[in-house]
Amino acid sequence: MNKKFHIVTTGCQMNVLDSELAAALLISRGYTKAESQKEAEVILFNTCSVREHAEEKIYSALGRLKHWKSHHPDGVIGVFGCMAQKDRWVIFRRAPHVDVVVGPGQLDRLPDLVEAASMGEGPQMAVSIDRFRKRESAGAVRESFRQYDPIRLSETRPRLFQAMVRIMFGCDRFCSYCIVPSVRGPEQSRPADEIVREIRTLADQGCVEVTLLGQSVNLYKSQEGGKTVALADLLERIDGIGGIRRVRFVSNYPTGMTDALLQAVRDLPTAVPYLHVPAQHGADSVLKRMNRHYTAAQYRELTARIYETIPGAAITSDFIVGFCGETEEEFQETVRLVRDTRFKNSFIFKYSERSGTKSAELFDDDVPDEVKRRRNNELLAVQDAISAEAHRALVGRTVEILVDGRGKKDGQLSGRTPTDRIVVFDGPDSLIGTFQTMEIVDSTPFTLFGQIKSSGDAGSDDGKRGG
Repeated sequence: MNKKFHIVTTGCQMNVLDSELAAALLISRGYTKAESQKEAEVILFNTCSVREHAEEKIYSALGRLKHWKSHHPDGVIGVFGCMAQKDRWVIFRRAPHVDVVVGPGQLDRLPDLVEAASMGEGPQMAVSIDRFRKRESAGAVRESFRQYDPIRLSETRPRLFQAMVRIMFGCDRFCSYCIVPSVRGPEQSRPADEIVREIRTLADQGCVEVTLLGQSVNLYKSQEGGKTVALADLLERIDGIGGIRRVRFVSNYPTGMTDALLQAVRDLPTAVPYLHVPAQHGADSVLKRMNRHYTAAQYRELTARIYETIPGAAITSDFIVGFCGETEEEFQETVRLVRDTRFKNSFIFKYSERSGTKSAELFDDDVPDEVKRRRNNELLAVQDAISAEAHRALVGRTVEILVDGRGKKDGQLSGRTPTDRIVVFDGPDSLIGTFQTMEIVDSTPFTLFGQIKSSGDAGSDDGKRGG
């Protein structure tokens, strides 16, 4: 077996990790990685269902491959990920030339299905049980979102020195706008010893920074010897792994941010003081329609607790504008929350109705698109002004960065501080993958500009361990 495969990835960090793990599975079975579709005999699309636009882009891409098989008679076209779980047989109907459909809970079966399709055994599909089918037990649904011990190969990672590690599967929050609990399945935490073993393997491969992934990562809980291992406990174990210098975790659910977890971030040398805690909205009435289980006041109390416990911490958030029934006053409550909380940055989205969600079932998508666009731009402007002010305050200070790649200009590199701020500077490619102490000399709302300091350690002006 020496077929070449190519994976096209859309969506979130979880999908990026799934593509890496899928590549490792295929390589372990004798496949080799192709740099482009033109070189590939197996073309796979890892898909996202959070927004309709993302799905339609995949269907368009599949349409462009309609005649690909005439030039590759033994070739295989596959779709995996969230859209595969959601649409299932619809994919075969809309794109009859697709050979394989695999849900995220069945990813370990991908190589077998690709091989079966390439041997002419017809369309292949492996998806998990629909968790909302009443005749299926909760246990059967949970089992159908299969867990497996992933293969980690350094050649499948974009950067040898960084890696993502899934510590949880699925979600049980059931936010009314979100399709994830349906396509990713019930919430399940991986055993702590399995996670630690995986990170040790990554460290042995040269990884110095890991990002722990979960839909509500701070709600991680596994059982070990009759005791509960929470995320704070897991961070402490990872802190003892030689070679690992930074640990991030995303995304957090507001009600799960315990004092023990905040204290672990404050006290553990490897835990970075960067917390992504999506608020989604600033009005209690909208949070209730979204089925978020907290109030704006509780969210404000949480962020105050973060800043008090972890001096210099950076908080980022997600917001949806134009959600069903959102009034101008409700939107202005979101603006006030952003102004008061002073997030490092915010990811702002216009509401997009998704079939299969409670909001699509219960509420009208009644905010005009032009209003959504205007509110989106207004909130972005508020956040950009806050980010610009925070970055200006860092000019003249010293930070530590992990250099993670090239900048946009020749001879330029970029890296990130512990609080996930991007620093751009001039330097040789040999510095990629190393930690450098930088003096910040200029800034924009989105970027810091630095110069390498000839000596000295990073200070603590921009949060724990220098930014």
